[in-house]
Amino acid sequence: MSDQPLTSGGLRGAVDLTALRNQPPSGGQPAGPAGGSAPAAPGAAAGPSSAGIPGRSGVVVEGSDATFQEIANASVGVPMLLVLWAAQIPESRDYLDTVVAVAGTYEGRFQVVSIDVEQNPTLLRAFQVQSVPMTMGLIQGQPVPMFAGLQPESALRPVLDEFLALAVQHGVTGRVEIAAAAPAADGEAVEEQLPPLHQEAYDAIERGDLDAAAAAYQQALKQNPTDSDAELGLAQVGLMQRTEGADLQQARAAAADRPTDVAAQGLVADLDVLGGHVEDAFLRLIDLVRATSGDEREAARNHLLQLFAVVGSHDERVRKARTALMSALF
Repeated sequence: MSDQPLTSGGLRGAVDLTALRNQPPSGGQPAGPAGGSAPAAPGAAAGPSSAGIPGRSGVVVEGSDATFQEIANASVGVPMLLVLWAAQIPESRDYLDTVVAVAGTYEGRFQVVSIDVEQNPTLLRAFQVQSVPMTMGLIQGQPVPMFAGLQPESALRPVLDEFLALAVQHGVTGRVEIAAAAPAADGEAVEEQLPPLHQEAYDAIERGDLDAAAAAYQQALKQNPTDSDAELGLAQVGLMQRTEGADLQQARAAAADRPTDVAAQGLVADLDVLGGHVEDAFLRLIDLVRATSGDEREAARNHLLQLFAVVGSHDERVRKARTALMSALF
């Protein structure tokens, strides 16, 4: 990861790609010349989606000079992960495959944007690309520096988790439709729409009305208790509500003074998840479960389960924490 941490400060100010500074290389290869011919990005997909870039679904889409504004607009609702690569550098294409494979395990929580810098000289200059591959996040149209150079999967996941926590903090909680929709009778793809209550929740988040968003997701779950997207959305909105206006330093001081206070410990755990310190958050609440009993223990357990929902049931850290929670309970 670059020396610049993921913080909400990375989202301030207007977008000015010409002002972006390339991160120091860490194992990347020199970018190839712009304008050369190159095959399509590996794994690129096209088709309808209920979120992400309108008219294009799948975990990965192609980005270009012509479509970058569309991508920036889409990042208002869904986090975007930009991977800049070059066809003349095979290692950079292999790295894109690695990123796409990892992204596929996140259940559509962000969309990978493949950018061949040889084919897109405007983006090559805008991002001041000196080596490829180069990886950047995009949230609400604002760039979030991540990596320059090749990175193993073990290095990708912690940074992606931190990136998604930052997205949740800024209300960007949409997901991309992974499965392709059936074509229309005339052979053209039909763009799927979000379910009405999901759209209502999304719109409420956009205007900053978290109570209305939570109510919409709760209604969706009432209609369909197995609606996993509504469950995830409700958990994310709950996290946003609990941490709104919170001061991390004050929260940590209160938790240190009241080690068995569920509200105090829960707030620090929430802030840790937002900051990407997922394992620390889980451990804090598991220790709290061990140290409490009765209603307080149940409250701590329920808070932990809410954070499991935010992170995702398929995350390995959630699986390990569930095992530790069972041990703490019994």
